[in-house]
Amino acid sequence: MKIAIAQLNPTVGDIEGNFSKALAARETARTEGADLVVFPELFLAGYPPEDLVLKPSFQQACQDALLELAKETAGDDGPGLLIGTVWPEEGKVYNAVALIDGGEVAALRFKVELPNYGVFDEKRVFDCGPMPGPVNFRGVRIGVPICEDIWIEDVVECLGECGAELLIVPNGSPFDWSKPDLRLNISVARVTESDMPLIYVNQVGGQDELVFDGASFVLNSDCQLAAQLPGWREQVQVTEWHRGAEGWKCEIGTREIVQEGDEAAYEACVLGLRDYVEKNRFPGVVMGLSGGIDSALVAAMAVDALGAERVHCVMLPYKYTSSESLSDAEACAQALGVRYDVVPISPAVEGFGQSLSELFAGRASDVTEENIQSRTRGVILMALSNKFGSMLLTTGNKSEMSVGYATLYGDMNGGFNPIKDLYKTEVYRIAKWRNTHQIGSGKGPQGPVIPDNILTKAPSAELRENQTDQDSLPPYDVLDDILACLVENEMPVMEIADRGHALETIQRVERLLYISEYKRRQAAPGVKISSRNFGRDRRYPITNGYRDQHRFVRTVGDDVVAPKLVQPRIEGDPV
Repeated sequence: MKIAIAQLNPTVGDIEGNFSKALAARETARTEGADLVVFPELFLAGYPPEDLVLKPSFQQACQDALLELAKETAGDDGPGLLIGTVWPEEGKVYNAVALIDGGEVAALRFKVELPNYGVFDEKRVFDCGPMPGPVNFRGVRIGVPICEDIWIEDVVECLGECGAELLIVPNGSPFDWSKPDLRLNISVARVTESDMPLIYVNQVGGQDELVFDGASFVLNSDCQLAAQLPGWREQVQVTEWHRGAEGWKCEIGTREIVQEGDEAAYEACVLGLRDYVEKNRFPGVVMGLSGGIDSALVAAMAVDALGAERVHCVMLPYKYTSSESLSDAEACAQALGVRYDVVPISPAVEGFGQSLSELFAGRASDVTEENIQSRTRGVILMALSNKFGSMLLTTGNKSEMSVGYATLYGDMNGGFNPIKDLYKTEVYRIAKWRNTHQIGSGKGPQGPVIPDNILTKAPSAELRENQTDQDSLPPYDVLDDILACLVENEMPVMEIADRGHALETIQRVERLLYISEYKRRQAAPGVKISSRNFGRDRRYPITNGYRDQHRFVRTVGDDVVAPKLVQPRIEGDPV
């Protein structure tokens, strides 16, 4: 038996486009003699469809497309299809997989375990299916647990008890740093328990904040990797299976190397940006290029995603902009080959100052005037976006967004942020990686694209004389470690202090994190890289009176001194 794995990039809601992709994959698989083509989870609908599932007309459109797809398999000797879709039935709506063969829907199976954590909200829109039995495809009993169904033992155990011979697992599994290893470990556990081989088919592509890395694979019943599809690109790969005394075994399948670490993160940012622009039909992007590391990395990602001809970079200098920043921004634009313009903001900033002079009389300059500079830049960039139709990219990193060091209606303006989930230390590391590497799908130049001076100079917003980020923040290696403890790991403050950080610093970072939630609610979407991004993963209240309470217990001789409750009160942080 030959089984084709269709690792494809669907678009949520584009049922007709996804239908056409399925037919094209079937034709590709037919030419290679495939008997069955397997697709990712909810392929016809696109994943995740979110509240589209609640719309009756959408449910009906998915059902109609599936029945029409079944007609395409009538009267020919082509392969059958195992494809995911939304399926309404008797007042319920299921995350379903359909077996199509011989012109009809031969079987339907429904997802049992609906994830309701992190980025997943399936219990909101789907009903749980019953425990499934295998589907019978041309005499072969195939178990079809859907994505989350393999994360616990029950569904696969039930399929084994019902006589399944092999497992095919359709997935919509989004990328994060640790996800590839986690998927493999879960799959190995199910294969070991069931003694059945497993095909793990995952979608590829960007969908809003989520990016799917593909990297589908096949495990034989001895847990040996029999096939490995690439990450980050579409592919239809045919695997060849033989039934022996010990059951089915994949004898032929290609194994490709899957990217890891910073390379995988860069791939995710580029693919997420590319698909957001392409699927929303923007002609290109415009962005501010400040001469700093964040905008330089975003510019490199944009060029790799779209090509230099679709990226417009603009320097917006004011009196605090250093000559160093001007030369660095120009050098970066030249290295990337993008259109580069300089638009001074002095007339606009001074105009605002004149308009406000009477109201501000007698008050010293402060962060208000700094924010006017940022907001002036935001207005100009949005005007360019409106006039020419290009989407504005915003360039704030996760460290800044965590502690509120970003200006609403200023540098936060924009439609998408590819580095939103990268801490500042990760931004530096990945920028250095890009200067010595290039990804396969990258449309930008080989070699260094970010000038060395951008990588080595002290980061600064340049909103006042001789300003640096470290004037009011701890060093980024300290800040990022504290933030990872608070955001990704939800560690108590005292446990973070045990890592060697000053308690006062932790308390201040925690406070900034909480009081900046209102800004993050208004931020542009951006690529999810970590296990806990701001937005879909981490949903904190804006109005929030909680602060971690710290109890200290000390001993004097053999006596234990009563705990002292310390409630931090830190005032005067800039917002």
